[in-house]
Amino acid sequence: MPAIKNIEGLTTAQINQELAYGAKFVMYQYTISVVLMTFKRSSDIYFVRANENCVITGLPFTIMSFVLGWWGFPWGPIYTIGSLYRNLSGGTDITQDVLLLMNGQAAKPAA
Repeated sequence: MPAIKNIEGLTTAQINQELAYGAKFVMYQYTISVVLMTFKRSSDIYFVRANENCVITGLPFTIMSFVLGWWGFPWGPIYTIGSLYRNLSGGTDITQDVLLLMNGQAAKPAA
């Protein structure tokens, strides 16, 4: 599991209280291109409190994609547009997945 950012110093009770107020765990996407190669990756997990803006939290990944993502052909522009759209929509909310893993109830493979 990737590292979780922004939970330093918080107890489990404080995290649960923030989640009750609307906080969430979010991952962002970024794209980097070098001529013939394009890399689309996901960030670490970020804990975004209810009073924080998910778009602002993901701004470094959005800027990185905007500056470095376009240059690969043909996937650079395609992946960059996808990364920008995802990040400017607030990232990918993975709160339920993180809670399942934190509670030791990871999804079991179907039989």
